[in-house]
Amino acid sequence: MMFLIILVVVILLAVMWISIYNGLVKSRMYTTEAWSQIDVQLKRRNDLIPNLLETVKGYARFEQGTLEKVIALRNQLVNTPTGADPQKTMEVSDQLTAGLKSIFAVGEAYPDLKASQQYNKLMEELSNTENKIAYSRQLFNTATANYNMKLQSFPSNIIAGIHGFKPSEFLATPETEKSVPNVSFTDEGM
Repeated sequence: MMFLIILVVVILLAVMWISIYNGLVKSRMYTTEAWSQIDVQLKRRNDLIPNLLETVKGYARFEQGTLEKVIALRNQLVNTPTGADPQKTMEVSDQLTAGLKSIFAVGEAYPDLKASQQYNKLMEELSNTENKIAYSRQLFNTATANYNMKLQSFPSNIIAGIHGFKPSEFLATPETEKSVPNVSFTDEGM
């Protein structure tokens, strides 16, 4: 009888262990999936940028410095290896977003450009993509919070420690995003 009780307890502990472990794996995978969604939106934006820049180049010759910086940041983001540090990737992405805001402002300064259907379509697509990036960042941070809570909660923290689960870092809002933007056509725009 004692053997049966011990066997039942061992089986219950094994089932609990497996359940917690699988929950940790699932949470980690949600975090990875959320980052993948950001990556997809960044690629979409990177694919749209050359078309927007070509459209703007024809109208805004004196904004060459801003255009070159946006191109350089886009290329840096495109060449970032898959699985790179999300925080560093988002830093470059945030710089690119700032550059795009300068490009958006160029449209305000050139009525012919602002009236261009191609420019307006590209601007709308980029704006939608920027919104999707912001939403994906929120989703990533939510998945990260859930995952990190499991890593810190008892008894899953014990299982996480034994199996080497590491916490995920939140994507922080850059300081430049917290302040009111200042767009000027006299400097390089960034």
